[in-house]
Amino acid sequence: MNIEKNNEIKPTAAKWYHAVFVVVCMLALMVVGVGLWGQDPHIMIFLTIIIEMIIGLLCGRKWKDLIGAFVGQVSQCIEAIFILCLVGMLIGAMVWSGTIASIVYYGLHMLTPKTFLPVGALILAVVGLATGSSWTAIGTVGVAFMAVGQGLGISPAVIAGLCISGGYLGDKFSPLSDSTNLAAATAQTPLFRHVRAMATTTFPSFAIALVIWTVMGLFADGTYDTSLPDEICNTIMGYYDYISPVLLLPVVIIIIVCVLQVPAEAGLAAGIFSSLILAMIFQGASLNDCITAMHFGYEGESGNEIVDYLINRGGMDSMMWTINLIILAVGFGGIFVECGFVEALFGSLIKKVRTPSQLVLLTLVSSIFCDFLLADQYLAIVIPGTMYKEKYDELGLDRSFLSRTLEDAGTLWSPLCPWNACGVYCTATLGMGPLVYGPWAFMNLINPIYAVVTSYLGIGVKYADGTSAWSRQKSEK
Repeated sequence: MNIEKNNEIKPTAAKWYHAVFVVVCMLALMVVGVGLWGQDPHIMIFLTIIIEMIIGLLCGRKWKDLIGAFVGQVSQCIEAIFILCLVGMLIGAMVWSGTIASIVYYGLHMLTPKTFLPVGALILAVVGLATGSSWTAIGTVGVAFMAVGQGLGISPAVIAGLCISGGYLGDKFSPLSDSTNLAAATAQTPLFRHVRAMATTTFPSFAIALVIWTVMGLFADGTYDTSLPDEICNTIMGYYDYISPVLLLPVVIIIIVCVLQVPAEAGLAAGIFSSLILAMIFQGASLNDCITAMHFGYEGESGNEIVDYLINRGGMDSMMWTINLIILAVGFGGIFVECGFVEALFGSLIKKVRTPSQLVLLTLVSSIFCDFLLADQYLAIVIPGTMYKEKYDELGLDRSFLSRTLEDAGTLWSPLCPWNACGVYCTATLGMGPLVYGPWAFMNLINPIYAVVTSYLGIGVKYADGTSAWSRQKSEK
């Protein structure tokens, strides 16, 4: 460390081993705390923040600058945090109104032996979209599909793969999803712009997967056992006062506001309001019931374990776990940059990046690396997003191109890692691990590959001035 004449410590450039030490500490804490002790990752990230701040101080950074970096980075996510509060309220309201139950009810009636695979994936996607949670889709409809599909003689690994693909597709495109909001906040891009940007890679990847499942379904054979779907549908009909396509209105409203590019807050508020009206008209909910559901979520007992898991959720309080994790993860990223660790680790590599396709590849690899190294999809979004967003600006790329790329790998590959929280959940829920269902999770596998190939071809590359790679090539000709 260098000392100035006024005895003030002069900051020195962070070395690569400083950054590696911080990363290794986080990895060790995650392995022990989350992997061995089963703790949530919050305290592990907090302890890592303390470690990186100590290293920063030893390198001559000022305390106020480190705290400023933490607060400054978190302040950029305030809008996303507010949106997550609205999301919690919306989910509680949609459960009360019967919107989510109606999606499951009508979806299960669409199944046939020949269409089980493609239709099943679409149903999982719709449930994930409506709830904003791949875990909810997989843990409810996914569990039911595992039993129904095996009755048709379909391999459990194939069914689990389509559950992962469908659930994560809906999660990615849902403005209710915490990972979707986090990616948008990390890249500092409007939520619905981020959602639309993902369509350039995720929809084609899912379409390819649907074709594969459709072809596989044509050769499906077996007796269709409807007992489990019928049991779920009968429970839903018996529990709710009214089930009708009219109750799908909140989902339609959310899709419309996304297409019309209405601000996310206004769109979610419209969904909340419409859900509460439907709950009071069709389900007999009082205004006090609606307020309770918005705050604490909906609670009820239907007598069916799968339906109970589906309806007992929502509320602003339910978002606090995610909001706390986002604050810590994003703050960690801010300090990581302030300490110069990004430059120390990846400075020379980032400088060698000259084209959007190279930057996409680097971002995807980094996100997957974080999924496997740090075992957390949130960090797989925040850390690469923090490291590379200035490079995206340098190449003139739109920030939605960054947020899209973060989800193409960071979100979609999280259930493919056996020790990642997402992989652990899917293993416990579906009864098999990523090494078994991973080869059949077609969309999750295809998406990063499709993103790299199309970016090299100039497809879907969006610049900050609104132009695309193709339009630029045309104008140059």
